[in-house]
Amino acid sequence: METKKGTPIVTEMQVIPVAGYDSMLMTLSGAHAPYFTRNIVILKDSSGNTGIGEIHGGDYTCESLRSCIPLVVGKEIGRYRSILNDIKNASTKAAGDDGEGIQSLDISKLKFVVKAQWAIECALLDLLGQHLNLPMCELLGDGKQRDEIETLGYLFYVSDKNKAKELPYLDESDSDDAWFRLRREEMLTPERIVEQAKTLHEKYGFVNFKLKGGVLKGEEEMEAVKALKQAFPQGRINIDPNGAWSLDEAIRICKPMEGILSYVEDPCGPEAGFSSREIMCEFKNAVNIPVATNMIAVNWRQFYHATSLRAVDIVLADPHFWGFDGSVRMAQILNDWGLTWGSHSNNHFDITLTAFAHVAAAAPGNPTALDTHWIWQDGQNLLKDTPLIKNGYLQVPTKPGLGVTIDMDRVMEANKLYNELESHDRDDSMAMQYLIKDWKFDSKKPALVR
Repeated sequence: METKKGTPIVTEMQVIPVAGYDSMLMTLSGAHAPYFTRNIVILKDSSGNTGIGEIHGGDYTCESLRSCIPLVVGKEIGRYRSILNDIKNASTKAAGDDGEGIQSLDISKLKFVVKAQWAIECALLDLLGQHLNLPMCELLGDGKQRDEIETLGYLFYVSDKNKAKELPYLDESDSDDAWFRLRREEMLTPERIVEQAKTLHEKYGFVNFKLKGGVLKGEEEMEAVKALKQAFPQGRINIDPNGAWSLDEAIRICKPMEGILSYVEDPCGPEAGFSSREIMCEFKNAVNIPVATNMIAVNWRQFYHATSLRAVDIVLADPHFWGFDGSVRMAQILNDWGLTWGSHSNNHFDITLTAFAHVAAAAPGNPTALDTHWIWQDGQNLLKDTPLIKNGYLQVPTKPGLGVTIDMDRVMEANKLYNELESHDRDDSMAMQYLIKDWKFDSKKPALVR
């Protein structure tokens, strides 16, 4: 009897755009809208397995994914690298993509930094892992390095949603969960940021925290950092202003924070004819605090220049920017060079949470605590078995592939919400109009400093 050779064939590919609810979180780019959007990829193969992936939202990404269907369906899952290469070779540079990426946190350009095919890569690896009876992390890099992932509490300033009563922000004031109640409230002072951190510590066990800056004056944000360090003296406290500060300002306010901040993420942006990489090199020469980035090294060519200038110590290699194989390859290089790997995140559902767990499980060395927005979306599960964060560590699923089961009823509810929205693209300036009349994004002005 002839033995069947090869791996299963992809028989179907679905792309389902979805939406979820968000808080009025503040960043340099403005205020998060009441909703966030994502795209879900679902692959089925000839052995009856289902593989899933999640990527950033919006019609541009959705259409990009759907255009890939002919390049995926009918192919062996074991040839996933060739499938991804075919997608890359078939891609053309989009109108409006000037190559600037997100050096200045222009959210409209984020869709050009994120590569839609990485959701397909995730779903293919999920299928391949199921076929081989191995968890996805065993298929990446040098295989599984750890069973749980150190994760940080991602802190945000939150504005008062009642100032934008026309916008349908969720109200969780009647929740039995202290964190769910708190995450929808205004939090703009050091005291409330510390309360946020303590509540997250109680629920998830976090002892390390990152504060999203670029909202208030830099000096005010540093007061919150000092208060956090006082509340968690053994914890590692970081801040990310998304390049909002000038070089002089960044040096002035960060120099006194040596020994308090464990790292500062993208403290400066481009200025005076110099790129962010050059400016951050000068910052590192002046301040003895490790520097992280998810803005100035988002592809291999940028990484080359960033490391040539010694502008960064920590690369937060988001798999949605780098791909799963690329993110782990970055982790291997950084480990060999004595630098540090981590991962940036954006608003996401629990499919991304799971995928990040597998990528981080395969990262060698001693990665920095992983970013995740999941705490702000927790409860809007699209999985029946969402990985848990316990004692500050994200648990890595042990079942084959991603090791989780999609809840199609919840997915279709999220798709229904998506279809009800007037716009599917992220726009952090819209909600800001309720806080500051005629507000406009300025990469050199914190969101609430006008």
